[in-house]
Parts: sequence; C-alpha cells; structure tokens
Amino acid sequence: MEWLKQLNAAINYMEEHLTDTLDLNRVAQIACCSAFHFQRMFSYLAEIPLFEYIRRRKMTRAAIDLQTGSVKVIDVALKYGYDSPTAFNRAFRSVHGIAPSAAKRPGAALKAFPPICFQILIKGEAAMNYRIEKKPSFKIVGVKAHYDLNIEENFTDIPLFWQRSVQAGIIPRLCALMDAQPMGILGVSTCMNGKDFEYYIAAATNKETPEDLAEYTVPACTWAIFTCIGPMPEAIQSLQKRIVSEWLPGSGYEYADAPDIEIYSEGDQQAADYQSEIWLPIVKKN
Repeated sequence: MEWLKQLNAAINYMEEHLTDTLDLNRVAQIACCSAFHFQRMFSYLAEIPLFEYIRRRKMTRAAIDLQTGSVKVIDVALKYGYDSPTAFNRAFRSVHGIAPSAAKRPGAALKAFPPICFQILIKGEAAMNYRIEKKPSFKIVGVKAHYDLNIEENFTDIPLFWQRSVQAGIIPRLCALMDAQPMGILGVSTCMNGKDFEYYIAAATNKETPEDLAEYTVPACTWAIFTCIGPMPEAIQSLQKRIVSEWLPGSGYEYADAPDIEIYSEGDQQAADYQSEIWLPIVKKN
C-alpha cells in the first residue's frame, strides 16, 4: 500500500538523521502531507507523540554509544543535538532512569526502544458514516488558544479550553454571530509550523468581527465529513483516531493543507445519541 510505504519511508528518514537537526517539513514531504498533519497522524498511529519517539530513539542510540566505546558523555550529548550536558542528562534519565555516566559501567540496566515500522492492521468492525463535499472558503469568528502539537496533552487541554469558554459566556455570543454554513459551533485546528497550532472555538459568519474576538478564513477545500454519535469528548476523539488509522490509509485520499474541523450541534453533549461531525481536509492521491 503506497500510503504505508510513504509513512515508513518518513520513519526511515528520521532514523537516518537522528544526529542531525530534524527537518520536519522534509519528513512530512516524504509522507506526502503537511508537517502538522504528519505529527497528528504519527501520534494517532504510534500512540506516542512524535518528538517523544525521536527522543527515545536518540537516547537508545546514545546508550549504545556510551557502552560500546570510550567516548566522553559530552561528545555523545553533542552528537545527538544537546548543547547542554544538563539537558542531555535530563533526557537520558527520563528514558533509562540513570545518568549517562552510569551507563558506561559494566552491567548497567538500560532500555531500548526499537524503530517503529507501521504495518496493516485489519479492523473496521464498526461502520464510519461519511460523505465527500467540496466547499468554498468561509470566515469563522470566535476565541482561540495556542497549543504545542502533543495529541495526548491536546486531548486533555482542549476540552478544558471549551469549559473555560462556556463559563465565560462565549457560546451564546457565537450563536448570535452564526449566519453561514457550516451551521453549529466549530472547533477548528489551524496548521502552524508543524510543531504547534491554534485551536478556535468559533462560528461561521458574514458579520463584522467583534474587537475582542479573533477571525480566521478557512480555505476552499474538499472535505471528508464524518458523522459522530456519542458523548463528548470521548466519541469524537475516538473517531479522530479511527479516521486516521482505519479510513485514510485505504481511502485513495491524503491530507490536504487545511484545518481540521469539528462541528457541534445543539443538544446534550453527554447523551449517547448526541451528534457531531468531523471535517477532514483531503486531496486525491496522485
């Protein structure tokens, strides 16, 4: 499967450049997607943030270097991109539980994290309902927060952002602004530089933007629109992972360079039959 080959080629590229400054845009280019979407896709599939995986691989290789040669700790630190011995010591301890100097001793207990290799896993036991639609650009207005791209942390932090926004009375204001498609309260993840992103809680509108709110123009794009049924945030987080790991690999599409969108309808978000949508930006594979 071409998609799988591209993803594993990106992993191989990272493995070959562990001692270099990682060019995330080049990694994403090999995987045929943006840096933002590559990190999300990697985290969903590997169930570990990309930069945590890279840190573990560097520290695995660093331990081998320390045990098999007479190299100095500072030289190994510099080899793997750590200008500060303190930072290297902290990273090494977080993986191995001991200091780099202790790793040089015979019998030192160390951990090894092998390179990841993605393989096909046949799942799909539950249906995913979706449609493909092409949409023109549209303006959204709302509140935003800036996040580093760490899927596990994002799954905790973004619901807290929603809670704060609800408590601040933002949702009624967005409902008053709402006058354009798509109708509903939107959660929009906008691509930044591959390491971070901005998340908007917003509404699509043609009205003037209030001074204390932020606006963003969602570009024209083709979207795979998935229906999500179930309580928030668990249902939508689970579906996001399934889309990337089960639907996208065999869909004939790949990520387009556009935001991910969640659409929340009225109703009890904790109800078993609550309905929301995920809009995945897509482009046909060449």
